[in-house]
Amino acid sequence: MKYKISEAAKAAGVSKATLHRARESGKVSAEKNDKGHFLFDASELHRVFPRGGETPHEAFHDARRDDTEVVRIAALEAQLSAAEKMSEERSKTIEDLRGRLDQESQERRKLTAMLTDQRPRGFWARLRGSQN
Repeated sequence: MKYKISEAAKAAGVSKATLHRARESGKVSAEKNDKGHFLFDASELHRVFPRGGETPHEAFHDARRDDTEVVRIAALEAQLSAAEKMSEERSKTIEDLRGRLDQESQERRKLTAMLTDQRPRGFWARLRGSQN
């Protein structure tokens, strides 16, 4: 049995625009009649838009999820995992560098305080032995 576009849309439970997009993307095939109208074979239509409990949108996407999409998803998940690991390592490096910077700042303050306290006083103060 062959459906015209309006009949096919009604039978599949989708809009005519959805059928046009599915046909243009190659997800569903249709033949053109002498008048230039597209005719959809019932078995082809229901292969992509099955009848039953699923919504047409879910059925369309579930039916078309092929191996290349699964491989692409796996590759993206691997990239995400690697990026998360890099982010974690960078956070640890930043934390380590901040700790080192704080430690170095404390040491610099101690050395500055020691140098400031041991700095020689004026000539006459050194001769008298006073600390002022």
